[in-house]
Amino acid sequence: MALNDKVALVTGAASGIGEQCARKLASDGATVVIADLNLANAQKVAEDIVANGGKAIAVAMDVTSEEAVNTGVAETVNRLGGIDVLVSNAGIQIVNRIEDYAFSDWKRMLAIHLDGAFLTTKAVIKHMYASNKGGAVIYMGSVHSHEASQLKSAYVTAKHGLLGLARVVAKEGGPRGVRANVVCPGFVRTPLVDKQIPEQAKALGISEQQVVKDVMLKETVDGEFTSLEDVANTVAFLAGFESSALTGQSIVVSHGWFMQ
Repeated sequence: MALNDKVALVTGAASGIGEQCARKLASDGATVVIADLNLANAQKVAEDIVANGGKAIAVAMDVTSEEAVNTGVAETVNRLGGIDVLVSNAGIQIVNRIEDYAFSDWKRMLAIHLDGAFLTTKAVIKHMYASNKGGAVIYMGSVHSHEASQLKSAYVTAKHGLLGLARVVAKEGGPRGVRANVVCPGFVRTPLVDKQIPEQAKALGISEQQVVKDVMLKETVDGEFTSLEDVANTVAFLAGFESSALTGQSIVVSHGWFMQ
């Protein structure tokens, strides 16, 4: 399950979950591509990985733009020779009640989470096929790929959609050695989640402490947030899995919040 000599492209990798996944893949031997809208931050992450003995490059990528995705993937292939692993991680969060949810916000959410997953998969999978080595496509889903929460209509819809996309990619890619799976974390204490706490407190009319205890962690077995390391270790496991026995699946990493 070693990732030596593998090239892994991680979107939204300049911070948060994506950055941790990239660092873990690099520590396991992969050459990682830090793909992010914020090229300056992506370069900093790549430089730090290299300074610590890993292999990494940075590319600019807006996952909602087909041209930008194709350009970033082409740059990666030109510089590194191919792509063996795609971690489609780029995402944002916008919370609001359905009656107040702006259509523009709905479209933005689906564009980043779903269009981004589709466009990066479309661009990368042809190179996986051409290599005759297969590859691994990993989507960053959520417990909300299986569950619903108030205020998150677009997010829940998008994360559910990733399950369907992964299953189709698994069916189409299986005969050519391409596996596709979805990692489904619970709440991870990132700036994205920290931003939600006061937003949900205001929308639900409860305290921030209640949001954490009674909304985010209520259904966990131990009252703990999922860690960045929990998610990155799961991604690395799926990236290095050596057969098509594990494909078309969702792996829930949520301290028991959702059990399947």
